[in-house]
Amino acid sequence: MADVKAEYLACPIRQVIGKFGDKWSLLVLYSLYKSERGILRFNELRSHMTDCSQKMLSATLRHLEQSNLIHREVYPVVPPKVEYSLTDTGRSLMPVMMVLIDWAKQHFNDVVTKNIVEGAIDKA
Repeated sequence: MADVKAEYLACPIRQVIGKFGDKWSLLVLYSLYKSERGILRFNELRSHMTDCSQKMLSATLRHLEQSNLIHREVYPVVPPKVEYSLTDTGRSLMPVMMVLIDWAKQHFNDVVTKNIVEGAIDKA
């Protein structure tokens, strides 16, 4: 295995943003933030992200919980009831993330359309 440079271990992009920078994590965080009570169950989250597999959503939720961005509350009932919510750390991320989402909405065509057009040209 290659030696890991010390500056990589201290890099905020790799060590912090990498914990939530993938598309599924961002969508989970956004869905929880925008939910009426700030709490969603697994199937409620899944209904917001129908193109995310059950396995991927489970892994994403586990990863976000380990990163202290979401809280998982398990209730001792049958059938099992599990709810997800943002932690204080997760909530503190949301104003910054909303700026990124606003930027994405403003520049959607600049970023996405170019890729679609280039892809169509490549296939021609």
